[in-house]
Amino acid sequence: MLMTNLKSKEDILSVLDGKVFILNCHGCKEVRFPEEEAKELQKELTEAGRVTGALTTDYICNPDNLQVRLRSRMNEIAEADTVLVLSCGVGVQTVADLLEDKRVIAACDTIELPGFQGVTPLEYDCGQCGECFLNLTGGICPITACSKSLVNGPCGGTKCGKCEVDPGMECGWERIYRKLEKLGRLDLMRCPTQLHNWTTDDATKECKETDN
Repeated sequence: MLMTNLKSKEDILSVLDGKVFILNCHGCKEVRFPEEEAKELQKELTEAGRVTGALTTDYICNPDNLQVRLRSRMNEIAEADTVLVLSCGVGVQTVADLLEDKRVIAACDTIELPGFQGVTPLEYDCGQCGECFLNLTGGICPITACSKSLVNGPCGGTKCGKCEVDPGMECGWERIYRKLEKLGRLDLMRCPTQLHNWTTDDATKECKETDN
């Protein structure tokens, strides 16, 4: 299962532009998710006249299922400037890929729990690192799309858009650049992210427990 924490309201509102379409996944993230806080945020945005529509469904990480679910809501999505997604990182990446001309915002941070996780047939991955950067990187995860999990840009070894570690793999930061360019948001790359807090990562916790 997955555990998702809602980002602070201040963090979410700071990255929302104009009108918003809200997509709420009730798949694996149902474990320990602050649903009441999410409803309060949606209510606040609705009362402010910013919500063009909202959809709650299961397993948005499956693109075929998601396309069917969104088919009747595309007019509402077209009216929105941003799509706010309440799901794990895999769900956010799936939505960002499907709605490639729309800025997609992650409302949650994902924390790892053992067991069943999602039904996506895609190669998207969520490192479940507890500190999601997707809002700054065009919906492409720098932790999993980069072989070195770099969060401040590409390394010096990338060549012709390919990864230094795996030449058959696209450089994750090349992908991020192209996506932000398409969205007209290259300004986000002028502000490198803060240093990643690896203490939220499950593997780091295990190492600390072993050391003790």
